[in-house]
Amino acid sequence: MSEFKLTTVEEFEAATERLLENGAKVGADSWQMRVKNQTPHCKFGESGACCRICSMGPCRITAKSPRGICGCDIHGIVGRNYLKFTAGGAATHSDHGREICHTLYESAADGNYKVKDPEKLIRIAKEWDIETEGKDIYDLAHEVAEAGLMEYGKPFGFQRFLKRAPKHTQEIWEREEIAPRAIDREVASSLHMTHMGCSSKPEALIRQALRAGLCDGWGGSMMGTEFSDVLFGTPKEMETEANLGVMVEENVNIVVHGHDPSLSEMICEYADDPEMIAYAKEKGAQGITVSGVCCTSNEVAMRRGIPMAGNFLQQENVVLTGACEAIVVDVQCIFPALGPLSKCFHTKFITTSPIAQMPESEFIRFNSHTAGENAKAIVKAAIENFPNRKKELVHIPDLKQKATVGYSVEQIVKKLDGVTNSQVDELGTTKPLIECIVSGVLRGAVAMVGCNNPKVRPDAAHISLMKKLIANDIVLIVSGCSAQAAAKAGLMDKRAKDLCGAGLKRVCELADIPPVLHMGSCVDISRMLILAAELSKDSGLNISQLPVVGCAPEWMSEKAVSIGNYVVASGLDTYLGVEPYASGSSEITGLLTGGVKDWVEACYTVETDIDKLGDLMIEKIEEKRTAIGI
Repeated sequence: MSEFKLTTVEEFEAATERLLENGAKVGADSWQMRVKNQTPHCKFGESGACCRICSMGPCRITAKSPRGICGCDIHGIVGRNYLKFTAGGAATHSDHGREICHTLYESAADGNYKVKDPEKLIRIAKEWDIETEGKDIYDLAHEVAEAGLMEYGKPFGFQRFLKRAPKHTQEIWEREEIAPRAIDREVASSLHMTHMGCSSKPEALIRQALRAGLCDGWGGSMMGTEFSDVLFGTPKEMETEANLGVMVEENVNIVVHGHDPSLSEMICEYADDPEMIAYAKEKGAQGITVSGVCCTSNEVAMRRGIPMAGNFLQQENVVLTGACEAIVVDVQCIFPALGPLSKCFHTKFITTSPIAQMPESEFIRFNSHTAGENAKAIVKAAIENFPNRKKELVHIPDLKQKATVGYSVEQIVKKLDGVTNSQVDELGTTKPLIECIVSGVLRGAVAMVGCNNPKVRPDAAHISLMKKLIANDIVLIVSGCSAQAAAKAGLMDKRAKDLCGAGLKRVCELADIPPVLHMGSCVDISRMLILAAELSKDSGLNISQLPVVGCAPEWMSEKAVSIGNYVVASGLDTYLGVEPYASGSSEITGLLTGGVKDWVEACYTVETDIDKLGDLMIEKIEEKRTAIGI
C-alpha cells in the first residue's frame, strides 16, 4: 500500500491556478474574477439593514434615518430579512423532497424507477400507521408517497416525522409553538409575516424562522432522504475517489451537478450501458467516466461509488479542464456562469429542470415518465461531443484521494454492532457509541455541514477544523460540500486514523472506519437529526445534553440558514464561520446567539477566526461532558 499523505489546500489552489491559465487562453470568466468585481460588498446588505419589501423604499437604516418609511426599525427589518432567507431555504430543500415523493409515486416494477429498499418502505409505512400486510410493494410505495405529499399541504396537524424526536424535544416544540404544520403552510406563513405591514417584532420573526427550519429538517428534507433510500438504496460503506483527478482524459467525461438523485441515478445507469460504452469507443474514447460535483455527487458516490470531482466552488474547474464533454445539472447551487464558460470550450451545459433554467444551456426536460429516454439522449450527446475536444486545452490536475463513504444511520449502527457483536432489534442501537463517549475514548462528535464561500478560503476552514477536532478525539459526521472537502483532502481515507488522538484512532481501528464519516448530501443532514434523536433515546439524555455540536464554517446559501435553524431548534448548539446577515440588529443577534437557548436549549456561535471556532467547539463539548458528569 502506498504511503498515505493528505492533499493540502495549497495543492488545491495550485491546481486551480493552472486551470485558470487554461481558461485565460480562451477568455473564460471565473468566480475568482467576479469576486474582485463585486467587492467591497454592500454593508447595508451584509448587516441585514436594507428593506425592499414594498415600493415606498428601498429603505436603509442609518443613525440619521433609524426607521423606514413605514416606521419599522432596524430590528424588525433585520428579523424580516432573516425569516425570508430561512423561508427560501426551507422551500428549496422541501421542494427537492416533494420531487422525490413524486418519483416514488411513479415507481413501478417495469418502470424507470424501482423500489430498491422495500424493508425501509415497510418500516416507514408502519411508522405512519399505513397497513402493509398483503400489499404489493408498489401499491404500498404509491400509498406512502401520497401520504408524504399530503405533508406539504394538509389542513390540520403537524409533520409526521416529529414523532421520531425524543419526547422532551417534542414537548419543547409544542411549548414554544414552533412545531411545524404543513410544509407549504410554514413557508407561506413566513412570507406572509414578512409582507409590508405584518410582523416586525423580533421574537415573533425568529420563532417563525425556527418553525420554518423545522418544517424542512423534520419534513421535506427527511422525506427527501428517506424516500431516496427507498428508491435508490440506503447507503452502505463504499469505496470511491475524490478531486479533479478522477476525470479520465481518454474517456468521455460526464459531470453531474446539483442535488436531485433522480437525474444522476439514471445518467449513471445509461453510462454503464454496454451499447453506450461501445458507442463511445466508436467515437475514439476508451470508455465513459461519470463524476459529480456538489450534492448530486454525494448522492451517487454513496450509492454507486461514483467519484467526486469536487464541491461547490469547483464546478467551473471541471469545465476548465477542457476534458468535460457534458456538465448535466438539475437544481440548486448551479452557477449561471457555466453557460458562457462552456461556450469557451467544447462542453455541453445541459439543464434538465424547469426550476433551474439558465441562458446558454441546452434544456432537456427530465421527468419520471421519460427518464430513461432523457438520460440516454444526454449520454449519447456527450459521447458525440468527444471528437470536438481541443487537445491543446486538455489539462486534468493529477490530484485525487481515496474515500470511504456511505455512512447512513443504518450503516453506522451496523459498524458499531460489528465491534460489540451485540444482539439488537431491527433498527439497531447507538449504545456502543455512547459507551465510547461516556468512557472518554471519544470526547464527542461534531456534525459539520455546509457550502464553500469565497468570503472564507475555500475548503481551508473545513479541513483545518476537521484535523483539529479528530486530533482531540472528536469524531466528525459530515455532509454536502464539507464532506467533499474532507474527501479531497484524504480525511475519508481509513488511513487518516493516524491523524487522530489515541481514543478516536482506536475506535477507527476497531470499527474499521475513517475518522470523518460521510452521511450524504445537504438534504441528508436529516440523517444527523435521526442519529441525534437515537443517541438521546439510547442514553436517556436530552439532545441538548449530548456532547455533540453542529458546525457550518463556510456556509453560503438560504438552505444553510434553514438547516442551521432546524439544527438549533432540535437542541444542538451550532457554530458558524461566516456572519449571517443579521449584525445590524443587536436584538436579532442577541436572540440567535443567546436568547433562543431559553426556548430550545441551544443557540448559535459566530466566530470568523476558524482556529478560535474550533477551540470554542471543543470547549462546548467538554462543558457538556462536565455537566452530565462524564
